[in-house]
Amino acid sequence: MTTYGRGLRGLALATVATITVAFALVFFYAPLDADQGFIQKIFYLHVPLAITALCGFVFGGLLGAMHLRTGDRRWDIRSYVAIHMALIFGIGTLITGGIWAKASWGHWWVWSDPTLTSFLIVLLLFCTYQPLRFSIEDSERQARYASVFAVIAGAFVPLNFIAVRLAQAYVHPRVLTLTGGNLPGAMRLTFLVSLVGMALLYVTLWKYEMAAKSTRMQVRALRRALLGDDGVAPLKRSAAPS
Repeated sequence: MTTYGRGLRGLALATVATITVAFALVFFYAPLDADQGFIQKIFYLHVPLAITALCGFVFGGLLGAMHLRTGDRRWDIRSYVAIHMALIFGIGTLITGGIWAKASWGHWWVWSDPTLTSFLIVLLLFCTYQPLRFSIEDSERQARYASVFAVIAGAFVPLNFIAVRLAQAYVHPRVLTLTGGNLPGAMRLTFLVSLVGMALLYVTLWKYEMAAKSTRMQVRALRRALLGDDGVAPLKRSAAPS
């Protein structure tokens, strides 16, 4: 059993339980928004997706930095999976955001809003990660260049966030601040549970993919050990006529 598979079942059960509680709070506990009505409840999915995606990008950058520091390829694989998962969550953010924008503003997208545009820029930036990575054939150079990219792009995420928060002209609602924002108590609780559930989902999927990749790598290593470098089993090689 790989180390990534340890505790995965318990983590998955905790994730399912937390997300179930979050959805129950969304539909049966959190009050309807006075202006937007029921459609505002997509906030509890959209914003946790966005926060988790951005944190996932930063997480990938930190793991990439560990690879550059140690030279251990395992850190590179962890960084790759972290960014891969964050991209999936980022796409989910754009989809839910478009639905919310259409219902609230009458448009699928508002280019004048810095929050929307900046998130799209970050997502498109990281979308170039995989094409860059797999365009390099040499595995050592591939891992090194991918880690450098992950570190630089990961550092761009908080800088971009700060720039957006300093923007004056926006239409995106500001409901979250360092002091808790202006969310009522029931909404704040529902949001926090939803955020924890989304973070647990990210970690669970990351560990699951890491366990799958680790298992495949172990199988390939075992196959090479059994067959040898020339792809012929040792017994067949010894029995071959000289």
